Amino acid sequence: MTEYDVIVVGGGPIGSVAARYAAINGAKTLILEDHAFIGTPVGCTGLLSTRALSECEVEPADSCVLNSVRGAFVHPMHGDCLPIDGKKTKAYVVSRKIFDRKLAAMALEEDIDLWLKSRVTGIERSQNEQKVSVVKNGEKQVVKTKVIIGADGVRSQVAKWSGLGNVREVLPGIQAEVPYSSDDTDFVELFVGSQVPGFFGWTVPVNESISRVGMAVDPNYGISAQRVLENLLTKNKHIDSRYGGGKLDLVMGGIPLGPLDKTYADGVMIVGDAAGQVKPTSGGGIYTGAVCAKIAGEIAARAVEQENSSASLLSEYDHQWRAKLGKELAMGMRIHRFVAGLADKELDELINSMNNPAILNTITRYGDMDHPSILIKKLLHPSKSIHMLKIFRAFAKAVL
Repeated sequence: MTEYDVIVVGGGPIGSVAARYAAINGAKTLILEDHAFIGTPVGCTGLLSTRALSECEVEPADSCVLNSVRGAFVHPMHGDCLPIDGKKTKAYVVSRKIFDRKLAAMALEEDIDLWLKSRVTGIERSQNEQKVSVVKNGEKQVVKTKVIIGADGVRSQVAKWSGLGNVREVLPGIQAEVPYSSDDTDFVELFVGSQVPGFFGWTVPVNESISRVGMAVDPNYGISAQRVLENLLTKNKHIDSRYGGGKLDLVMGGIPLGPLDKTYADGVMIVGDAAGQVKPTSGGGIYTGAVCAKIAGEIAARAVEQENSSASLLSEYDHQWRAKLGKELAMGMRIHRFVAGLADKELDELINSMNNPAILNTITRYGDMDHPSILIKKLLHPSKSIHMLKIFRAFAKAVL
């Protein structure tokens, strides 16, 4: 077949969700994936919130789930660790390879087609018919469709070809799976300050003896992500004392910060990392991407049914996803900017001020990986820390 109702470019988890929802709503759908296998190469931490797993309709008992996490130990540059205990499961550690293939299999159950080793080399757009040029297994061909959904990652060619541009700010990230003796496999560890300039580092426990140690860094600081990772492994006393040496796996990727100004055009919608639909506070994009992918799939099927794939109709996608997530992403960006701008001493003081029972109880009660603004608004109340009024006032001014 060389003609489809909807073509999704990118066979990652967000592309699979978008394709599945287009097919569920009646559209004959094709996924085009550049690589030879779904799930490789991996470019993600593999720590998914409980809401992200639910949004993707994957059960916690699925084979892709390796561990559950209920909290975090936050390590400042100096001072005591901040223990954050959610008291119940807040996230799951997954095998992204198995997870991605699970979502692809769920899409295939809806009778979509999947072409592997199929690189998109160009698109020709109009209001009602799009032509996608593909090199499939080395052979050139053109596939016709009504709607294209671009789920082709942070450097999206579909977004670029459609005149929508790419996300302007991307943080390079790197992660190694290593032998590591975790103090408690129910907790991730976070490392902040100048040891990971512009973002943060982490250890994510797979089990008692293996963890994923990684970080993302602001390239404006002039230090490579790989160098920062090696420094964490060998110069951070806490990590070095638990690190067993060597690397079992190594993955790299980019974290987009800030969504595109516009995520639709005639015949095209952009989703996931390609659209910058990623939480700026954590770099996580599965929950937000899945929410947007479902909307994109439904709108694409509607456009096919109405025989109208104009930008005017597809603008409803942009409107709906921003109504659900726009304010949270904007707040997350302001939080990120504020924290990234703190000197080590200020960040140490802020973390130390939070290390008291009243604030820790507030974090336990209101902490949410996917909606951090709820907790931030609670923490900004001056009564939470009389000693940090100056920083809290600056924080309030920056993010509210």
